[in-house]
Amino acid sequence: MRIANLAGRLVLVTEDERAVDVAEASGGRFGPDPMAAFADWRAFRTWAAELLADDRPGLRRAPLDRSRLGPPVPRPPQILAIGVNYREHADEAGYPPDSLPVTFTKFASSLVGDEAEVALPDGDVDWEVEMVVAIGVGGHGLAREDAWDHVAGLTVGQDLSERIAQLEGAKPQFSLAKSHPGFSPTGPWLVTPDAVPDPDDLAISCAIDGETMQDSRTSRMIYDVPELIARLSAVVTLLPGDLIFTGTPAGIGNRRTPPRFLRAGETLVSTIPGVGALTTRLV
Repeated sequence: MRIANLAGRLVLVTEDERAVDVAEASGGRFGPDPMAAFADWRAFRTWAAELLADDRPGLRRAPLDRSRLGPPVPRPPQILAIGVNYREHADEAGYPPDSLPVTFTKFASSLVGDEAEVALPDGDVDWEVEMVVAIGVGGHGLAREDAWDHVAGLTVGQDLSERIAQLEGAKPQFSLAKSHPGFSPTGPWLVTPDAVPDPDDLAISCAIDGETMQDSRTSRMIYDVPELIARLSAVVTLLPGDLIFTGTPAGIGNRRTPPRFLRAGETLVSTIPGVGALTTRLV
């Protein structure tokens, strides 16, 4: 099942990429706000699955204009982001394995959707393709074996990062340097875990103007999704609609020789087959 934010309205995306307006199709049971799905995620998922399975005659399916897609989860209560979570990236960044995942936050004002234009601020702006997890059912102290039951869906994300502010000084500014407007593209939609072949092992890559920069698999994470949920929820109470940026593989710009950063006029395409492709245009 694919769930999207189409011009600020909650929609289901059919196999032929048409949009079903949730508020209209549910007769108002679920509201039009894209966050409405998280008010009672399990009830929403059951209703949506039955609706799509019925292939109901007369159900209005509108053309899907991808340029109107916003971030699938536009107002998450919390955004948790994980650093150096792929072994190859940890090696290139010089980080040893740690007992607790490197964790920071990104601010929700940095969220944008597919086909977004992102204005580059002064500094060195880098790319980091990530699989992003949306929490459907929250909790504290969640068990690893139950973790996937708490996941609403997966989406493609970029943790864009201005490296000068991020790394300078005795106390680097991870959260601020990664939260300029547009620095958290996500999309194009949210895909429920049952709709991908193996949510623990998905290809993940990104390319700039067609040149591949990162290419890995999510099975190479140091802390996989269940482990992240268990470890994070041991400290933080996870809430419905929370986002977890799960970390990026090797191939980022500031670890290249010479370093290579994003430039205005370039197009960044981030891809997780089975989940989607996210296009970000730098201006």
